[in-house]
Amino acid sequence: MLRIRPLMAAGLLLAVSLCAQPSHGSNDFKTVETSTPQEVTEAMSLKFVRGVSNAALGWCELPKQVYKTFQDDGVAMGLSVGPLKGIGMTLVRTLSGVGEVFTFPFPFPGFYDPYFEPAFVWQKERK
Repeated sequence: MLRIRPLMAAGLLLAVSLCAQPSHGSNDFKTVETSTPQEVTEAMSLKFVRGVSNAALGWCELPKQVYKTFQDDGVAMGLSVGPLKGIGMTLVRTLSGVGEVFTFPFPFPGFYDPYFEPAFVWQKERK
């Protein structure tokens, strides 16, 4: 049992590092070197709070995905596919939250950007 936890942590770290994409943005891309200490501290703090929130509230994805699938695709899909989507998104949101808590001091990915959108469980997804 104790050997599984380091493997899970290594797997999470590997998954997070593989999801990172290098930025090919314009000149207005923020970096630690081009930002003020206040901007860096604010972005770092937001990443930590986002991580704690997502780790603690990741379970809210289950009812959210059931409801969203029910609204988008009807009753049958909401009751059959919705829970599966909810379980998957619960794992994704919770593990990404844990990852953000552990990596909050580092400007990764981008300039302390969220690992995926929406950044918080209560935000509306973009289509």
